[in-house]
Amino acid sequence: MAKKVVATLKSTDPNKGFAKIIRAVRSDKTGAYTFKEEMVPVTEVQEALKR
Repeated sequence: MAKKVVATLKSTDPNKGFAKIIRAVRSDKTGAYTFKEEMVPVTEVQEALKR
C-alpha cells in the first residue's frame, strides 16, 4: 500500500505557525461567490483580515 504524505503546519513555537484564511468574494460578472484561500503566518493574521 502507498503511504499517505501529510503536511503539518504545527510548530513548537506558537508564533511560527501558519493560518489558512478563506474568504468569500463575490464575482462582478455573475454575482456568484468564489472562495479565495491564503496561507499567512500567525503573527500577520489580523493584518491579512483587514485587507
